Amino acid sequence: MVFTGATASLRGSAKFAAMAAGKAGLRGLAQALAREYQPQGIHVAHVVLDGLLAGSASVRKFGKPGGPVMAPRRVAAAYRALVEQPTDCWAHEIDLRPAGEKF
Repeated sequence: MVFTGATASLRGSAKFAAMAAGKAGLRGLAQALAREYQPQGIHVAHVVLDGLLAGSASVRKFGKPGGPVMAPRRVAAAYRALVEQPTDCWAHEIDLRPAGEKF
């Protein structure tokens, strides 16, 4: 199981209290599920995905011309690598963001 959060999973910021509460709760859920299901061989992970995906409506709404974006194909490759990790070396959380993104 892979859950997608954002920096709001780790800390809140002004005008994003509801998002921070929801994303922090999601991260906590992922941690609890990982502890519960890992002994059964079920990999549960949380991805902090911070940035705009190239070609998305979010880029058109929030992006700046020439601003940092993430290629969906590369994001998908990172998720796939996470899912395909061998059981002796599981990551619970990874952090993905484009260079230049503030965090």
